[in-house]
Amino acid sequence: MLPPAVVPPPVRREFRAAWVATVDNIDWPSARGVSPAQQRAELIGIFERARELKFNVVILQVRPSADALYPSSIEPWSEYLTGRQGTPPSPAYDPLAFAVEEAHKRGLLLHCWLNPYRANHPSQKGPLAANHLGVTRPELVKKYGRFLWMDPGEPDVQARTLAVTRDIIRRYDIDGIHIDDYFYPYKEANLDFPDGPSFAKYQNQGGTLVRDDWRRKNVDDFVQRLYRLIKAERKSVQFGISPFGVYRPGIPAGIRAGVDQYADLYADAKKWLNEGWCDYFAPQLYWPIAQKPQSYPVLLKYWLDENRRNRHLIPGNFTSRTNPADGNWRASEVVNQIKLTRQAGAEGNIHFSMKSLMRNYNGITDALRGGVYSEPVLLPASPWLDETAPRMPRLEKTGSEFRWSPGGGDAPMWWVVWRRYGTRWLTQVLPSNQLSETIVSKAQPGEPLNYVGVAAVDRNGNQSSVASWSR
Repeated sequence: MLPPAVVPPPVRREFRAAWVATVDNIDWPSARGVSPAQQRAELIGIFERARELKFNVVILQVRPSADALYPSSIEPWSEYLTGRQGTPPSPAYDPLAFAVEEAHKRGLLLHCWLNPYRANHPSQKGPLAANHLGVTRPELVKKYGRFLWMDPGEPDVQARTLAVTRDIIRRYDIDGIHIDDYFYPYKEANLDFPDGPSFAKYQNQGGTLVRDDWRRKNVDDFVQRLYRLIKAERKSVQFGISPFGVYRPGIPAGIRAGVDQYADLYADAKKWLNEGWCDYFAPQLYWPIAQKPQSYPVLLKYWLDENRRNRHLIPGNFTSRTNPADGNWRASEVVNQIKLTRQAGAEGNIHFSMKSLMRNYNGITDALRGGVYSEPVLLPASPWLDETAPRMPRLEKTGSEFRWSPGGGDAPMWWVVWRRYGTRWLTQVLPSNQLSETIVSKAQPGEPLNYVGVAAVDRNGNQSSVASWSR
């Protein structure tokens, strides 16, 4: 009788990510106008920290205010990069191409974070560039409080963001497109958004919706169109939405919040999740566990219950509140939120923002690295996008060196490497460019190496059969 086949232990599936905000230079680059060499060094540092924490995704903000942190024929260079909007980096380089390449080298997916409607942020100090939408099409851009905002009711505004998205997908080997909680702007006291002309145009064309419902439909239509465009351009590119964490005050019972995103932002986020107009949904659950009016576990359960199309439900966490100057949360608050996320059956966490993990506020990086993030993870699979796994890799052994290579089919993004000493398993998740590993024959006395297995995993989390060596 043949001995039973060795089955390596499964690897936890978890979307593990952080936002890298460029608006107001929150995370990157550290300041406007730092040299391209320093920008690149800082970005590599961010990716290295993400790899150290065994992340698999970085969400990089590349369009903070109708501008671009990459060369674009549609929108101007961002002020946050060079110090003056419209001015390219010198010496010239392409920050997004660099980011994609360096992320992938480290086994990190790169998702591009776009702001669909913001046209100017109060932190911007210089003038708008000549090719900025606020200059070329000022009728599409409205002043609202201290912001400039593209009018969501204007078809040309939607078309602009769709064109930007299409351009990025066609030119860069990105893995995702991401939008956050900014749709219509957060309300200013006693100030309504000045979209009278676009609403009058809608009414003159026979529209019958009242203004609030018309505004919500504008955003609904945009979200659906954006999802369809992404899938038409490249189905494997994931679309993520990160709305405000409360749908409406009082929903579910006991939840109270100052912002009603349905009525104030005209964002029917529950509908988008119900309809499956995204691949992952990341509600911003930015409150401590003990804060009952915005209870983390209650809100998490609510969104999980609304996930009718079984998309990835990945809460966003306000990890930057560990900053002693901004909340002073203990690291244990974030750790316990991650534990609650796992217990509830959600599929990971996204941390706002990367700065907290770079600066190790209140020991948060140490706590994650030494605890809940001590083991490697694989990206959750997305069967509605792709269920075809790479073929089993080829595995060879020469002395203590094991080499592997793709077996065909979908290109690997990661390799899972298992080794067993006696009855003890060790598991690694390695980037696709690492094709060998020196594996010692004994971990410690009495534990000889008796099994090595390698599997390929593609960008959508599909895992191949395991190629193995054993004795």
